Amino acid sequence: MSALLQVEGLAKSYGGVHAVRGVSFALDAGTILALIGPNGAGKSTCFNMLNGQIRPNAGSIKLEGQEIVGLPPRAVWRRGVGRTFQITATFPSMTVRENVQVALLSFHHKLWAMVGYAGAAHRPEADRLLALVGMEAQAERPCGELAYGDLKRLELAIALANNPKLLLMDEPTAGMAPKERVDLMRLTAKIAREKGIGVLFTEHDMDVVFEHADAVMVLNRGELIATGTPEQVRRDPQVRAIYLGEGLLYDAKHREGSAA
Repeated sequence: MSALLQVEGLAKSYGGVHAVRGVSFALDAGTILALIGPNGAGKSTCFNMLNGQIRPNAGSIKLEGQEIVGLPPRAVWRRGVGRTFQITATFPSMTVRENVQVALLSFHHKLWAMVGYAGAAHRPEADRLLALVGMEAQAERPCGELAYGDLKRLELAIALANNPKLLLMDEPTAGMAPKERVDLMRLTAKIAREKGIGVLFTEHDMDVVFEHADAVMVLNRGELIATGTPEQVRRDPQVRAIYLGEGLLYDAKHREGSAA
């Protein structure tokens, strides 16, 4: 059985600067893969190539065996690639339900229907997505009134509106309180595994990475320097020297000692 996402030799340069060079990896359905690395490592460039915002200089990106390099972002989205962003993007004056309805109207080629009957369009489907992320009780609230953690859950519902096979999450827990981070990633993992969605996410919070990722990739200066299970990556000498540092190792040992 082939991988949901197969990336081979992905590369992008800007003049003489190699933002990404020779990146290859695979992601299976229902698997959660973390992409980590220091600032400037090339994580955002990788993400933007995967969803069509940037065209690579070289390499292949296959979704369910079909090449998607060269497709515009909207076409990639219609193929089943959802995305959340570090900074949430919702319509503050619209209700929670209406924000999901807009995404559904777009997916069903009905944005013209926003004039006239948008309030009734795809309402059951929108409510189902809101229930999936635990936001059904807030369906009538304007987004401008939501707490930040609730906005992140709403963004997840919107990202699921195109029934994605692959979900790209750019620092999904940025700006959230510790408990909110845990709750959001547990929810994401539950949905991904139940629905067979492959998840690729970037994250600076190593507690989130090592608790929720099935596998971890480490990018440095545009190159993958390590790939493996969270424990394998945590113990990799090169990763420790370049990115993780002794702080993470101390934290891990401290947690282990507390548990004992």
